[in-house]
Amino acid sequence: MTQRLHLVFGGELVDPTKNAFKDVDKIDVVGMFPNYKSAYDAWKNAAQRTVDDAHMRYFIAHIHRLRDEETEASPTEELGS
Repeated sequence: MTQRLHLVFGGELVDPTKNAFKDVDKIDVVGMFPNYKSAYDAWKNAAQRTVDDAHMRYFIAHIHRLRDEETEASPTEELGS
């Protein structure tokens, strides 16, 4: 069975119109979730806690898209071999 892992994280942005964090050491990692529904629920909860701060933003990263075991390794992955 394929796992569809999702990472929910966020923090204060330098500029609310961009996606650059002000301090990457202060990124809030909400957690890793086994499906989009649970990730979305966690994202929504975190986003609602910080709704009054326009510089705070939370994201859902589709971790399962970063590595597909059915696809051959990219040239950069082969560099270590």
